[in-house]
Amino acid sequence: MPSVNGEDEVMARPIGVKTAKAKAKRPMGEEGKNLQELRQMWEIKANDLAMKDKLSKTKLLDNLLAKTEPLSELKVALKNKLITEMLSK
Repeated sequence: MPSVNGEDEVMARPIGVKTAKAKAKRPMGEEGKNLQELRQMWEIKANDLAMKDKLSKTKLLDNLLAKTEPLSELKVALKNKLITEMLSK
């Protein structure tokens, strides 16, 4: 664009709204770092799910052991299975 002084001057255009949003959504760090953080979060989540599963099995076994009335065959089999799982680990 010609300027008032007769010099050719390149003016920087402001970025558009879509470009600004796309730029804001891009990751700031390296891709490897983000992947490593994602893997760490996945490991934590997997460990958390394993602990929740173990806790639920423990609660179920506690409930089965606490019952005073005779258990059905299915409940006895479940109790024995849970006990062997707990002892094997």
